[in-house]
Amino acid sequence: MRRLRKILLIMLVGVSNLILSQTNAKVIGIKDGDTILVLDENNNQTTLRLAEVDCPEKGQPFGKNAKQFTSDLVYGKQITYYKTSSDRYRRIIAKVYFDNDQYLSEEIIKKGFGWWYYQYSNNQNLGILESKARSRKLGLWSGSQTVSPWEWRKAKREAYKQKSKTKLSLVEISK
Repeated sequence: MRRLRKILLIMLVGVSNLILSQTNAKVIGIKDGDTILVLDENNNQTTLRLAEVDCPEKGQPFGKNAKQFTSDLVYGKQITYYKTSSDRYRRIIAKVYFDNDQYLSEEIIKKGFGWWYYQYSNNQNLGILESKARSRKLGLWSGSQTVSPWEWRKAKREAYKQKSKTKLSLVEISK
């Protein structure tokens, strides 16, 4: 019984924090498919990283398409967002809603312009929407070879490390 009370208390605190963290803002910029710039009621600019979705990076196939899709949906519009956390780049991770409570991350995944970021989400519905987009070959799923953004970023980091090691070796050889 104590455990149940504890769980209910934790859930209540979580729900109250979600309600308290609701912010209304206007989208004034699109950095990429899953990152937007907003202006709140106090004229503060904030960068929001969309929760539960990961879109192709700018240098990846469909990176520009994902950015354009997000822009078409929310640029210049009033949105409501709920902060879920912050990332190492000091961006707010947020669930963003627009036009009659449409969930932006869901729309991106549904149309094939992003992956369900399952590492940071337990919303199984997003996984189902991704599977449907894949089977319909929508957006980035229209090609035969798609590389998730997290795998692409990892490969770039490894290539950078290898390049740095090679430069160090060349410097040592020239001594």
